[in-house]
Amino acid sequence: MKCNMKYTFMLVFTALIWGMAFVAQSAGMEHVGPFTFNGIRSIIGALVLAPSAWFMDKKEGVLTPWKDKTLVLGGLICGVVLFLATSSQQIGIITTSSGKAGFLTALYMVLVPIFSIALRKRPGKQIWFCVVLALVGMYFLCIDGEFSIQAGDLWLLACAALFALQILAVDKFAPNVDVIKLSCYQFAVTGVLSIIPLIQEHPVMDNIMECWLPIAYAGVLSSGLAYTLQMEAQKKVQPTVASLIMCLESVFSAIFGFIILGERLSAREVIGCIVMLAAVVLTQIPLKRKSVVTKTVVSAKAA
Repeated sequence: MKCNMKYTFMLVFTALIWGMAFVAQSAGMEHVGPFTFNGIRSIIGALVLAPSAWFMDKKEGVLTPWKDKTLVLGGLICGVVLFLATSSQQIGIITTSSGKAGFLTALYMVLVPIFSIALRKRPGKQIWFCVVLALVGMYFLCIDGEFSIQAGDLWLLACAALFALQILAVDKFAPNVDVIKLSCYQFAVTGVLSIIPLIQEHPVMDNIMECWLPIAYAGVLSSGLAYTLQMEAQKKVQPTVASLIMCLESVFSAIFGFIILGERLSAREVIGCIVMLAAVVLTQIPLKRKSVVTKTVVSAKAA
C-alpha cells in the first residue's frame, strides 16, 4: 500500500491539533455550555477560512466557484453530519465518563471500513489488522475498569457512526472541489445549526470572554486549519487509513493532558498509546503483492 508521506503528516498534524483541542475544550467548558462552545468555534472557523479562500483565488485563480453545485452540496452534507456528530458527542459526554466517551467515539475507525464496503471500497487484510490493533490500543488507553454500555452511551455510538459518515463524505467531495471553500461551508452550516441549542444555554458575554483563548484555538486551529488539512489529505489517503491516523488525537490528548494539566499516565495508558502508534505505523508499510512477484518470475522465464 503506497501512501504519500506528505499527506500522512497532514493527518498526524491534524490529530495533534485535535488532541490539544481536548485541553482547550476542557478549559472552555468551565465558562460556557457545550453548544455555545461548538457554535462559536464553528462560526470562527468559517470566518477564518472565507478570506483564506479569497486570497487563494487571487493568488492561484478560482479552482471552484462559490456557487458550484458540488461544492455547496458537499459543504451542506459535511456540515449537517458534523453538527449531528458533535452534538451527539456532547450529549453522550454528559452521561458517561470521558474515557468511555473517547473509546466509543473512536469506534468510527471500525465503522469507516465497514461503510466503505457498501461504497465498493474494500480495505485489505493489512488495514483490517491495523484497525483491530488500534481498537485494542484505544481500549487500553481509554477504559480503566469494568466496561458496560448504558442508555446514554447510545449517543456516543451514534456519534461514531456520524463521524464515519463525515470522513466518507469528505472522501467523496474533497477530491473534486476547493477544500478551503468546502471546509468554510461545512463550518458555516454547523455554526448556523448550533444557534438554536446555543440560545437555550443562555450564554453570557462575560463568560465567553473569559474563555476567549480556548475558543479561539478551537475555532482557528482545531476547526479552520485541522479540518481543512483533513480534507486536503483525504484526496490522497484512503478513508480507512485516514480514520486510523486521526484516532491519534486520543494519544496526543493524553500526552498534552500529562504535560499541560498534570494528569498522570498509567502504565496501561502508555501501552495503549504505543499499540495505537504501532497500528498507524503499520498502515504505512507497503506489502509485496503476489501478482508483482509472479510477473517477475514470468519475465525471468521468458528471458
